[in-house]
Amino acid sequence: MTGPLWVSLPDGWQRGLIKNAATVTLGKMLQSKDSGSDVTAPYMRAANVQPDGLLALDDVNEMWFSAAELEKLSIRTGDVVVVEGGQGGFGRAAYVGEDLSGWGFQNSINRLRPIGDADGRFIAFYLIALRASGFIRAYSNVVSMPHLTAEKLARIPLPLPPVEYQRAVCDYLDHETAHIDTLIEEQRCLIEILRERRHSLIDSVFGDHVPNVRLQNACIDVVDCPHTTPEVSDFGAYEAVRTSSVRNGKFRPGNGLPVDADTWKARNAGGAPSIGDVLFTREAPAGEACMVPSDQLCLGQRMVLLRIDPTVCVGNFLMWQLYSNRVQDHFLLSVNGSTVANVRLPILRTTPIWLPGLSVQRRITAYLNGQTDKIDTLIAETERFIELSKERRSALITAAVTGQIDVRETV
Repeated sequence: MTGPLWVSLPDGWQRGLIKNAATVTLGKMLQSKDSGSDVTAPYMRAANVQPDGLLALDDVNEMWFSAAELEKLSIRTGDVVVVEGGQGGFGRAAYVGEDLSGWGFQNSINRLRPIGDADGRFIAFYLIALRASGFIRAYSNVVSMPHLTAEKLARIPLPLPPVEYQRAVCDYLDHETAHIDTLIEEQRCLIEILRERRHSLIDSVFGDHVPNVRLQNACIDVVDCPHTTPEVSDFGAYEAVRTSSVRNGKFRPGNGLPVDADTWKARNAGGAPSIGDVLFTREAPAGEACMVPSDQLCLGQRMVLLRIDPTVCVGNFLMWQLYSNRVQDHFLLSVNGSTVANVRLPILRTTPIWLPGLSVQRRITAYLNGQTDKIDTLIAETERFIELSKERRSALITAAVTGQIDVRETV
């Protein structure tokens, strides 16, 4: 008896379908007006069902329901909610651990209500494992917008151990996944602390010094990007840099667009990036910067090239200074908003900066490069630990819900 995640099942287990263990109900379309005797009520939507079986209920919308609809589309303890469609979330599943009295759910959600003694936790864990394996994507309708319809969801093969063993599996996974999730959250907090330390390190170097020039005085030129989308060439040897290519003082290769030599030349008509220059994002998000890593780049949209004057400025020194609180606050205040929407070129060119002698710049650059490299290494190691923990979590769930491990000795 093979299935999506198993070759064989333990003795005493059966092979069934989701519809053998739960009824499947699709929610209702959004209704913006009262049809006469309706009431407004909170409703579950795709955004409330997060990865790894989590429910996020702090952001809840309301719509109109009839009394009959609220009765039919209720959400109570033991149910499982599954995202029906959408590029990012289709197939996400979560167990409902408490009655949501007076709630309904939208047609972006399928509700599974266990039949008889079936444990909704087991169904939710199984669906989480299926999605992690890639089965849900391959199984769903993904021609344009992916959908895991109620009909297809009902027909998904499901291992059916005895009810007592279902509960044992769920108790085991509740305990183990909670432990893993706690470790992951602790590592995420560590990453935030490291990022704050990194920012404080950079700002401590520049915060006490009075600006003595404008940014344009450190540059041969400040070059704006062509305000057109680069023509993509799948096999192009050059890369048009986009804002996603630049984060936290680092260039992220492969996030740009491949272009050919003709496009590269045309887009660099105002000045080509050279090693030692600085790339700057003026929008979406604004205020990110990195060093130019090669001369095979051109500017995509929303990018600016700072062509550094090497007789007065070390490019890396300027790049780090762009992340200081003083410069970031200058950008923020210049757009008169709570977030940096768009750093216009006149604002960028006239940004006040501190520019000491070249020897001082080189010494500070060496210090910041060394210290930030250490912090970035710790962040990368922590992120890798999180990924490994997620892989272990997924493998553990798969093994438990398919009988590859006997959880009775561990509960």
